[in-house]
Amino acid sequence: MTKALHYKAGKKGEFLEKVQQALPKNGNLNLCLTCGACAAGCPATGLLDMDPRKFLRMAAMGMDDELECHKWVWMCSMCMRCTYVCPMEINIAGLIMEGRRLLWPRENRPSGILRSCDMALNNASTSATGTPPEDFRFVVEDVLEEVRETQPGWENLQAPIDKAGATFFLSQNSREPVSLPDEMIPLWKILHLAGADWTYGSTAWAGENYCMFLADDPGWQQITAATVKKAEELGCQVYLNTECGHSTFSVNQGIRRFHLDTNLDVKIVVHYYAQWIREKKLQPSSDWNRSLKIRFTVQDPCNQVRKEYGDEYADDLRFVVKSCVGTDNFVDMQPNKSNNYCCGGGGGYLQSGFNEERHRYGKIKFDQIMATGARYCITPCHNCHAQIHDLSHHFNGGFYVSNLWTILALSLGVLGENEREDLCDILKSVWLPGAPGTPEPVVSR
Repeated sequence: MTKALHYKAGKKGEFLEKVQQALPKNGNLNLCLTCGACAAGCPATGLLDMDPRKFLRMAAMGMDDELECHKWVWMCSMCMRCTYVCPMEINIAGLIMEGRRLLWPRENRPSGILRSCDMALNNASTSATGTPPEDFRFVVEDVLEEVRETQPGWENLQAPIDKAGATFFLSQNSREPVSLPDEMIPLWKILHLAGADWTYGSTAWAGENYCMFLADDPGWQQITAATVKKAEELGCQVYLNTECGHSTFSVNQGIRRFHLDTNLDVKIVVHYYAQWIREKKLQPSSDWNRSLKIRFTVQDPCNQVRKEYGDEYADDLRFVVKSCVGTDNFVDMQPNKSNNYCCGGGGGYLQSGFNEERHRYGKIKFDQIMATGARYCITPCHNCHAQIHDLSHHFNGGFYVSNLWTILALSLGVLGENEREDLCDILKSVWLPGAPGTPEPVVSR
């Protein structure tokens, strides 16, 4: 519940006027019926005595002073579930984004998001961790050399950088090269088995954009333009995002928002997991889980499903997961797909500094996962992964959180011993490459 509003006459209303000029679609925020559907389905409702309907009504009534520097705009993850359930399809997330931009001086915005944005703007990698191009190249080449030398059968594994004419320009979230370099290997192996023609860029390789979260439009545009330009310079056809929701959304939305002229197709690698399995280029098996019967659920990242590719993509995501773990060992959260709840990892929440509120926000997601009885939650998004892992720890959930590429590589029989960071003890030794009972990987020709 949130506290009642006490309206005083003579308010400005400048904020609402500026917002409606900035929102090309569903910009007429006065269409609100005050039905409360947005607030009822929002995990941020009640934080700081605020909710989506109340914020919108305060803006509509010209209560600019009360909304100025209101911290709730950083507790809304802009997941757009409010718009999804709104009978008038009002873009409340757009209102919140403009609230961050218009009601908060840049220097006063959350320091964690601000630092990440500035890090990306000040290095050619566009990395939010400030990782320079030469460090990225060193890590990739070092990890690749180790795999070739220590893992039989992978002597010809490739991780190309600046390969001209490659079909896919692959982004890489900085989380892996900076802190979990071995987590890059399963994806390289999957791409190899599928026969994908891909490359990293030596610059603009980083798959994150905290300037979007900061509501720094010039910064958001700079990073998006650098990524697009690098992919085009290499002659790539597809900007292929690893399992990261906000990065994909930031590129797609950035291209639209800033009217960038490009023929690049922006996709998430999960799209291709599904396609390659259907084409038999990848042949995962769930036999490893036949006797273990470990139950899995999957998180629908807001930036991938509800905000971008819809339920068709969510169906592909489930097709891949079931192919890997077995249909009988998969259980869905309720609700799911486009109607699923945000976990609370998006919108810059992880770096906003509002950790207590982030946990309160995420309790709905935690309860959803616990209700499935699943031992694993697969999260094809870096922010979802970090948040849900933290929720399991914070609320003593006892469930594990895994990238999809980890489970896919396991089901293909190619997941190395040092590539199992997210797995429980039982799965540390299941289907190790070359071990008795592990199927031989099939390489697409």
